[in-house]
Amino acid sequence: MSILASLTPRSGLRVLVTAGAGGIGQAIARGFVESGARVHISDVDPAAVEAVVGGAITGSVADASNEAQTQALFDEAQDRLGGLDVVVANAGVAGPTAPVSEISQSDWDRCIEVNLRGAYLAARFGEAELRANKGLFIAMASVAGRLPFGFRTPYSAAKWGVVGLAKSLAVELGPQGVRANAILPGIVEGPRIDRVIQARADQLGISFEEMRDRNLAKVSLRRMVTAEDIAAMCLFLSSPGGSNISGQALSVCGNVESL
Repeated sequence: MSILASLTPRSGLRVLVTAGAGGIGQAIARGFVESGARVHISDVDPAAVEAVVGGAITGSVADASNEAQTQALFDEAQDRLGGLDVVVANAGVAGPTAPVSEISQSDWDRCIEVNLRGAYLAARFGEAELRANKGLFIAMASVAGRLPFGFRTPYSAAKWGVVGLAKSLAVELGPQGVRANAILPGIVEGPRIDRVIQARADQLGISFEEMRDRNLAKVSLRRMVTAEDIAAMCLFLSSPGGSNISGQALSVCGNVESL
């Protein structure tokens, strides 16, 4: 196999992507389909799932933080696809933007539940198939999982946990041929980051544009990344060329220096 060919995932991979009906998740799902994979997605929004499914994409309605719903999701995905080669634990929420003293327990818990418990449940219910197929687990973390993030403490705490989960799974499951990695997106352009920027701008009493510029000043390349950038990393990790990458926290961020 040539080096160039090794950068493309083999055709026929069976992939599950949580929160795959929009944003980063949808870009990942469509990227895998372009490479010849069959993909099963989940989302909490039935209409969003219905809008994406078709062709090589099937889907389920499921809350990534709910044990019973996640188990049912994996059962349906395995039934539809005949097994799993790649699991992408992508589900996440931004959580509150506030000083820690003003964050309610319910807001804290919900952020941890979706971002960290969701990744754990995906690993728990996916590991048997991944062991059987020497597969790949990808956990979606954030640059907030390698940098401190004031006023976003539950989000940062969860994403540091996601990195620890992926690294630990790499050690635990590596002897069975399973790889596990975390991807750390930076500032990903789109409606979600716009809401986060607006919330912090409102706190500081400045405009959206000024807050956005302040954020980008912390990025060496002075630009946001795209959902397609994150999807490309997922595809590379799933390719023969990525077959010896495991236990890593891989930033796709334009070099975010601080948050």
